[in-house]
Amino acid sequence: MGGGEIEVVVVPALSDNYIFLLHDAVSGETVVIDPGDAAPVLAEADARGWHIGQVWNTHWHPDHTAGNAAIKEAHGATVTAPAAEAAKIPTADHSVAEGDRVAIGAHEAVVMETPAHTAGHVSFHFADPAMLFCGDTMFAMGCGRLFEGTPEQMHAALQRFALLPQDTRVFCAHEYTLSNARYARAAEPDNAAIAERLREVEAARAAGTPTVPTTIALERATNPFVRAASAGELAERRAAKDNFAG
Repeated sequence: MGGGEIEVVVVPALSDNYIFLLHDAVSGETVVIDPGDAAPVLAEADARGWHIGQVWNTHWHPDHTAGNAAIKEAHGATVTAPAAEAAKIPTADHSVAEGDRVAIGAHEAVVMETPAHTAGHVSFHFADPAMLFCGDTMFAMGCGRLFEGTPEQMHAALQRFALLPQDTRVFCAHEYTLSNARYARAAEPDNAAIAERLREVEAARAAGTPTVPTTIALERATNPFVRAASAGELAERRAAKDNFAG
């Protein structure tokens, strides 16, 4: 991507995490989102000659925040964290809540409060270019476990995402798509779009290719949690996925 776009580098980390490096060529600014491990991020930034000025966290879990301190030490970056979870992220310099804005160069992202996986989880939405960084709220063909929130909160968050422009690229923070796709096939056995996507995901993973980013359009067509008609149906599907052995 060039011109006024933001370059996004997907950095694999830990066992199945993705960390996102955002770079704006016009301003030269670089942001990292959810660094659960500093080493691969610092190596990638160094290889590209990028200086990391900001870290944005979607939630407090260590596999999204454990790299904060080392990135701050190496680059002098400031850390932005959800206001409701700032106390659990001791490296936080700034806190944000619903409707706040964060920026990389001239590009602003709106903060969306999307509690469910954790009580204070936030997501970052760019209108231009159309991108959503949703942490562990929505996954490709799945959603996060309800560790601190409710089915009602998760349903509301996913329905809010579903209303975003259909070409919005969705950057979720784990490579869970194959297991999610297998469950989706069981949840909606007559959904041809899910069957087709399962084949595509199997091929991608066999080749070692990431399945992230996805798009809002794909999730509306193939994500059984986005497609749940109610919070009750989402709760049933979440419980079924938690116990799914397929």
